[in-house]
Amino acid sequence: MGVLSARSYVDDRPADGVFRVHRDVYSDPELFELEMKYIFERTWNFLTVETQIAKPNDYITTFIGRTPVVVMRDAKGNIGAFLNSCRHKGATVCRFEKGNAKFHVCLYHGWAYDASGKNVSIKQRESADYPAAFDAENHDLIPIAKLASYKGLIFGSLSPDVPPLEEHLGDLKFFIDLHMEQGAQGMEIIPGRVAYTYRGNWKMQLENGQDPYHVDTAHGSFMAIAERRRKGQGNTAAQEQDWQKRNNVQIGAYEFPHGHTSVWHDVAEPERRAVYASLDEIKSRVGPLKAEWMVRMRNAVFFPNLQIADQIVPILRTFRPISVGVTELRSNVIGPIGEAPEKRAARLRQFEDFVNPGGYATPDDITVFADCQVGFGATGVDFLQGYSRGIGASQQGANEEAIEAGLHPVSSVKGHRTQNTETGTHAPFREWVRLMEAGMAGRKAYP
Repeated sequence: MGVLSARSYVDDRPADGVFRVHRDVYSDPELFELEMKYIFERTWNFLTVETQIAKPNDYITTFIGRTPVVVMRDAKGNIGAFLNSCRHKGATVCRFEKGNAKFHVCLYHGWAYDASGKNVSIKQRESADYPAAFDAENHDLIPIAKLASYKGLIFGSLSPDVPPLEEHLGDLKFFIDLHMEQGAQGMEIIPGRVAYTYRGNWKMQLENGQDPYHVDTAHGSFMAIAERRRKGQGNTAAQEQDWQKRNNVQIGAYEFPHGHTSVWHDVAEPERRAVYASLDEIKSRVGPLKAEWMVRMRNAVFFPNLQIADQIVPILRTFRPISVGVTELRSNVIGPIGEAPEKRAARLRQFEDFVNPGGYATPDDITVFADCQVGFGATGVDFLQGYSRGIGASQQGANEEAIEAGLHPVSSVKGHRTQNTETGTHAPFREWVRLMEAGMAGRKAYP
């Protein structure tokens, strides 16, 4: 049948209270190829955190969609980002995830580059009889089109036609602040990381963090374990919230421009949050309003490739599409620089307990992602019905909490915890439609 217009795949009629997504969005290989071309390659993507390349000649490798990228700090301390592809035959130049190196030498033919991306050696150049046309070419690594950072988070774009980063982030900056201002000396990625692939489309993980509806069913076994812990059994040191109390709080969601979104909910036991022990110091630095928001559980999405989550402890989750049905997911725990060892240990234990691949949540999530991917192959059905919870409570613009925080969302939702709003998935799909439509029509992504 071929790919239709992007708008054909998202049935978005706010006046009628309708929001539906076609299952082909998750399973059509042709749509996936267009996503790589018109979304990942034409907008801002999250790359890394500045503390990951803190010293001169530090580097880290990552991807923008399927394009390999290396982010490096040169000998003078300047940060650059380049295509991780040798100019000679295209092999990746940096083959490790991270490290420190003054020079990077391609394993294939020995071309060498320094930490600023400059070509410093072409093997046997003197005897090569290269023509003048070759010598006239630039042989340095190719820099990506745009590079910028906010609060220590580094973003890049393969396209020069993107708005300034802070303009693009908009009110999502507030939720980044809630992560990156928790430490008096700043925040850092705690050494170590989690990386794995799952059998499912990249948008499954993007949506999952905006989907509180699945928690007590997909993670039913953990609910049973949490009940045992309330009785003093098992790993009580994990400081898990009492889920019965958790179900009696308020929940909300905000939709922002450019596909960014956030779901939040209040907590019944703030003393169990990792940030609680430092709350007085935080209030003195950032004020009571931001401190209160730091105690709330939050999961924000930077479209298209980052979750800024603080449901258990603050983490950064990036998702890299590999194919229409395979995705790589990486999780990094964030902690205050200079944090006391016992607090850091407690932070890591909380992460391992729930979010780690060996924890109680992740195996459930990736299992249901795979189940969905199989189910998307069913014939005789088209639109899914998993986007409607909370629409009846949605309002245009800012609600009371947003106004108090100085936010200007496109729409706001708030309700009882069991409302389990699904409206946090709307903003990403609206931006998906906008970028795909622009690309398929030959228009710029950002007029």
